[in-house]
Amino acid sequence: MPRITPISWQRLENVFLTGFEFARQEGSHRSYTKPGILRPVVIPTYDEISVSIISTNLKTAGISREEYFRLLAET
Repeated sequence: MPRITPISWQRLENVFLTGFEFARQEGSHRSYTKPGILRPVVIPTYDEISVSIISTNLKTAGISREEYFRLLAET
């Protein structure tokens, strides 16, 4: 399995647009919600999103590493 590496916020956004809905933007942070998920997924609009932010968002969304790489390949 490949390692999770930093990616642009646009690519990460494309992963979460599958099933999630854009809720709001405050400054440089965009929030996405989905029914059944208690906390919103927050994606900062940085050139590179760090691995720790990606991992935290995957855990919040309940998305596995395998699913993440599958969704990333589709974008």
